[in-house]
Amino acid sequence: MANDATPPLNVIVNGALEHTIPIAHKMGVEAVEVRRGFASAKVPAEGNGNHFGVIYAGVLFTVAEILGGAIAIASFDTAKYYPLVKDLHIFFRKPGKTDVVAEAELSEDEIARIAEEADLKGKSDFTLKAVVKDANGVVVAETEGLYQLRAHGR
Repeated sequence: MANDATPPLNVIVNGALEHTIPIAHKMGVEAVEVRRGFASAKVPAEGNGNHFGVIYAGVLFTVAEILGGAIAIASFDTAKYYPLVKDLHIFFRKPGKTDVVAEAELSEDEIARIAEEADLKGKSDFTLKAVVKDANGVVVAETEGLYQLRAHGR
């Protein structure tokens, strides 16, 4: 059996996060699970509170927004393409009082469409919806983001 020394994708994403988005790393945002078509990330409540004792809105935004990059790393050829966010809407549902976890996924059909269009045109837009839940499973926020997979050098 061959020894695959490649680290898990969540480890790769966390390393990239530390160097490319240091403020998210400082917040304690951490990729939990990253695989083709799926990503989840968590962030602690401690150190991320606001003036009335719940998680600051920008922290909720960040833990959800980084999922677009995490899914892109897991689903597309990073030697050819990189992700960017073009627009993101957040819907606050309940105050976040505990650590939270954000999750998002893309279907295989959508991954195939994005890859085909990016190969053809050098870029492809895609929508990603994320759900942010507290430690009790209560939805505290939902996002809908417009992302783009773009070819390097374009």
